[in-house]
Amino acid sequence: MKIACIGGGPAGLYFAISMKLRDPDCVIDVYERNKPGDTFGWGVVFSDQTMDNLGRNDPASAAAIGASLAHWDDIDVVIKGVTETSTGHGFCGIGRQKLLSLLQDRARELGVGLHFEAEIGDELSAFADADMIVASDGLNSKIRTRFAGSFKPDIELRRNKFVWLGTHKVFDAFTFIFVETPHGWVWAHAYRFDDNTSTFIIECAPETWEGLGFGEMDQDECCRASEALFAPWLDGHDLMSNARHLRGSAWLNFPRVLCENWVHDNIVLLGDAAHTAHFSIGSGTKLALEDAIMLADVLTSTDKPVAEGLKDYQAVRTVEVLKLQSAARNSTEWFEHLDRYLGFEPKQFAYSLLTRSQRISHENLRLRDPDWLAGVESWFTSQATGGAKSDARPPMFAPFELRGMRLENRVVVSPMCMYSAEDGLPGPFHSVHYGARALGGAGLVYSEMTDVSRDGRISPGCAGLYTDEHVKAWRAITDFAHSQSRAKMAVQLAHAGRKGSTRLAWEGSDRQLETGNWPLIAPSPLPWSETSQTPKQMDRADMDAVLADFVAATHRALEAGFDMVELHCAHGYLLSSFLTPVSNHRSDEYGGPVENRLRFPLEVFHAMRAVWPDDRPMAVRLSATDWLGDEGLSEADSLAIARAFREAGADLIDVSAGQTTPLARPVYGRMFQTPFSDRIRNQLGCATMAVGNIYETDHVNSILAAGRADLVALARPHLIDPMWTLRAAAELGYRGVHIPPQYAAGFDQLTRNLARAAEGAPQA
Repeated sequence: MKIACIGGGPAGLYFAISMKLRDPDCVIDVYERNKPGDTFGWGVVFSDQTMDNLGRNDPASAAAIGASLAHWDDIDVVIKGVTETSTGHGFCGIGRQKLLSLLQDRARELGVGLHFEAEIGDELSAFADADMIVASDGLNSKIRTRFAGSFKPDIELRRNKFVWLGTHKVFDAFTFIFVETPHGWVWAHAYRFDDNTSTFIIECAPETWEGLGFGEMDQDECCRASEALFAPWLDGHDLMSNARHLRGSAWLNFPRVLCENWVHDNIVLLGDAAHTAHFSIGSGTKLALEDAIMLADVLTSTDKPVAEGLKDYQAVRTVEVLKLQSAARNSTEWFEHLDRYLGFEPKQFAYSLLTRSQRISHENLRLRDPDWLAGVESWFTSQATGGAKSDARPPMFAPFELRGMRLENRVVVSPMCMYSAEDGLPGPFHSVHYGARALGGAGLVYSEMTDVSRDGRISPGCAGLYTDEHVKAWRAITDFAHSQSRAKMAVQLAHAGRKGSTRLAWEGSDRQLETGNWPLIAPSPLPWSETSQTPKQMDRADMDAVLADFVAATHRALEAGFDMVELHCAHGYLLSSFLTPVSNHRSDEYGGPVENRLRFPLEVFHAMRAVWPDDRPMAVRLSATDWLGDEGLSEADSLAIARAFREAGADLIDVSAGQTTPLARPVYGRMFQTPFSDRIRNQLGCATMAVGNIYETDHVNSILAAGRADLVALARPHLIDPMWTLRAAAELGYRGVHIPPQYAAGFDQLTRNLARAAEGAPQA
C-alpha cells in the first residue's frame, strides 16, 4: 500500500509509525509545510492512561517520550488570594517541539519518508498514484476545506479569547490563576513541560480582552502587559510567544470542529482536521494519536475490506470524539460563564472547576485526594448546619431549609405519574408506593402530577386534588409519612391542557382515548400532535375557572397535610403552553413577548401563594428549554421566567427541560439537564432542584458540592428501589441517616457487605 500523509504534526507522524509497525512493506510519505524544528505551541499534556495506550502500540517511541516527560500530581487553583491544592491527578507534559523531534526520529528509523518545507495545499494531483491520502493538516485543514461538500464540517468559534504563551517560570502543579482587573477577570492555565519551561495560556471574556486593549497590541506588547497582570506568580520571568506566523497579538477564539464524514474517496481525515477538543481539557493530541492507532489497525486488517474498515474507523472514533467534545463543551462553558461561580468560596470554586467537565466526579476525587475532598465535605456541611467543620458528611446528607420546612437530606423522589387512580382518587397502590419511598430515606417525596380538575387530567388514571374525598386519601398518605419517617411531602399541582384526555402511559403515551374524551383547553388552538384533539383557545372565563381550580386545590393541599406545593409549569402542560412560543401563538396581552406569556402562569402562582401559609415553601417546575434551538425558548426567556417566579415568592425552581413539543431534539446523557439548573441557580441566585438522568450517588454529590443545584431529584432509580437513599448511605458508609427501626438490621448487613465488597472480602 502506498500512502501520502499531508501534515507532519503528531497525528501524521504517529499514523506513519503505526502503519510501518503493522506493515513494514507499505510505502508511506509524510509531507510537512514547516521545517523539522518549527513548532507553534508549547507543551502537550498526556494522562497516565494515554501513555499506557502509546506503550501498547509502540513501546520504543513511548519509552522515548516517557523519558522526556515532566510529571505532576497536583492541581493548584488560585483565586482571591487563596490557593486550593488537590493532588493525585496523574498528568504529564512534554514540549511540542520535543514530541515532534522524537516522532520524526522514530518514523525515519522505521523507513517513513519525511518531506519538510513541502507546501501541498489542496491540490492533490501529485498523489494520483497513492492508494490512500491521509489529511492530517490540522484544524485549518485545506484538504477538509477543499472537499467540504463531502466532509461537511461543523465549525463553531467559542466565545472567549485566548493566547498560547510560554515562560521559564516552572510550575510544579497544573496551575489555574484567576486575576481580577478593572475590565473583568483574566486567568491562566499554566503547567511545566520540561525542566525549565511552562505553558502559560491566558484566557478571558471578549469584553475584558477589548477593555484591556489586547487587540491593539503586537505579540511583544501582549507579553509585557500579561506579565504585569500575573507578576506575583511569574517571579520575574518573562512570557514568550512563538506564534510569529500569526498577525497582531496572537489571541484567538477556539474553533470547535466536527465533521459529518471523515472519508472522501481515498482521502481520510485524521486528528484536528476531523475534530478538535478545547485546550481546557488538554486532549487534542490524545485524540489524534488514538485516531492514528485505529486508522492503522483498519488499513492493515485482514478481516474486512478497507472500505468497511474505514466506516468502522469513523464510527468508533466519532463516538470517542463526541464523548470528549461533550466534556470539552462543559469545560468551555464553565470558563465562558465564570461570573456564575466567582461568588463561591475558594474551596467550592476549586471543586466546581475540577468537576466542570464531568470527567472527574465526587468519588473520583475521593480516590485521588481523600484529604482534600474531606475538607470540601466538611465545608459543605458547615454551610448547611452552621456546625463545626469537622462534622463532615456526603453533601447529599446535608440538611436544607426552605422557609419553615427543614429537609433531613437533599435527595428528592421526583414527581412521577402512576396512572393508577380512579377518578383522581389515590388508592391502596398509592399508599404503599408513597409510604415505601418515605420510609426509604429521601428528604422530600413528591406526589405525582396531581390535577386541579377532572378535565385537567392527562388520563383517566391520573391523580387529583379536586374533591374532599381526594383530600382524605392524600391525608392518609402524608400522615403515614410524617409519623413513620422524616420525609417531607410535596404536592405537584397541574392542569394537562392540550396533553390531556389520553390513554394510560402503557396503553399508548400521548394517544387520544378511544372513548370517553373530555374537552381540552390551551392558550392557542394547537393540537399536541396530528392525532390529538384540537383544544379550545382559552378566553378570560376559562382562565378565571382554571385559576379558581388551582386556588381550591392549594387549600385542599393544606388540608391534606402537604409540606410544600409545586406549581407545574413544565413539559407542555397548560401553564407550560403559555410560557413557550412553541404553543402560545396568542396576539393579546397573554401572548408575544416573554413578559406577556408569563402573565397567566404568574396570576395563578400569585393566587396560590396568597392562600398558602407564609411558613411553607412553594416551588415551580419549569422546562428551561424546548430543545428546538432558536424556534423555542431562549436562554434569556428561561432566565426571565425563573426570575419572575422567584420575585413572585417561589422558594425553589425545579429545573427540567423539554417535553413541550413532539418536535423536540433533546441532547441526552447523564445529568443532561443539570446545566440548566446551574445556570438559573448561579445567575439568579435562587435555590434550584436538578433532575434528569441522575442515578448514582456520585452524580448527586457532585452536583451539590459543585453548587449546581440545592436539591437533586431522582425518578427512575426510585421507581425500582424505594430504599435508594438508605442504600446510598450504606454504600457511602454514612450512618447519620434516619433508619426506620424495623429496617435497621438490614441496613447494618448491607453496610457491612458493601464495605467487604469494596475491599474484595467475602460477604456475610
